[in-house]
Amino acid sequence: MEIPVIDLDELHGEKRSQTMALLHEACEKWGFFQVDNHGIDMKLMERVKELVNTYYEENLKESFYESEIVKCLKNKESMSNMDWESTFFIWHRPTSNINEIPNLSEEHCKTMDEYIAQLIKLAEKLSELMCENLGLEKNYIKEAFTGSKGPAVGTKVAKYPQCPNPELVRGLREHTDAGGIILLLQDEQVPGLEFLKDGAWVQIPPSKNNTIFVNTGDQVEVLSNGRYKSVLHRVLAEKNGSRLSIATFYNPAGDALISPAPKLLYPNHYRFQDYLKLYSTTKFSEKDPRFESMKTMANGHRNLHV
Repeated sequence: MEIPVIDLDELHGEKRSQTMALLHEACEKWGFFQVDNHGIDMKLMERVKELVNTYYEENLKESFYESEIVKCLKNKESMSNMDWESTFFIWHRPTSNINEIPNLSEEHCKTMDEYIAQLIKLAEKLSELMCENLGLEKNYIKEAFTGSKGPAVGTKVAKYPQCPNPELVRGLREHTDAGGIILLLQDEQVPGLEFLKDGAWVQIPPSKNNTIFVNTGDQVEVLSNGRYKSVLHRVLAEKNGSRLSIATFYNPAGDALISPAPKLLYPNHYRFQDYLKLYSTTKFSEKDPRFESMKTMANGHRNLHV
């Protein structure tokens, strides 16, 4: 399958409507897509990957290969509840924990902060485009995520180390993401990421030229009233190399109240006879204004019973 690629440069020309339609289809039918011409500094992205790989080699690799999961793999024990990954998590917004991570250099912290500042702008841009496609106000998702302190942003930094018996373990078990918009900077050589599409697992190729891979999480599915799906995905362990994954989550604040956007909800709790009455005078008109009228009527009826 050809994974959708959204070229943000094409939003500024005659291909804008085609690009917006492709993004809408990607969110509605796939739950994931790639982004080209995203505006993030390429040298900065390369430096982030270089620093993460160095940090893993110097601080995490040895302890990983001494860990319980490696011992289980050697003994060929059940590992159905374990993942073949070495990770740490950085919180960026609303508060940062980057200075609390052991042995993370000042350069690494500064470089990651610069990268995240640019990535947040991309997440906000994508959220605006999704809102436009859904017929919502431009900042609807951002405001829904805000809570009392603004959207929460964090990064899961992961290495999926070379595995001698990849058939016995998952790099990361099947799951959907709990949050909002996930932006992935991944390995340019080693594969392993797979997403479920129409009942079949789709292999996501390594990212060439620092393409950003994006998927939508559970909260976008809720906000969109089920139109934009969060999709199952997994990481397979690899025998021929270690895979890099730097996944940044643009999520709701912890105290944000999440519910479907009222504008996207069909009318509910109305009497069919009331609908028929309206329908008799609007049968040959568009149905959307009829639905909006029924929403207003239904809300009025509910308020009367309060």
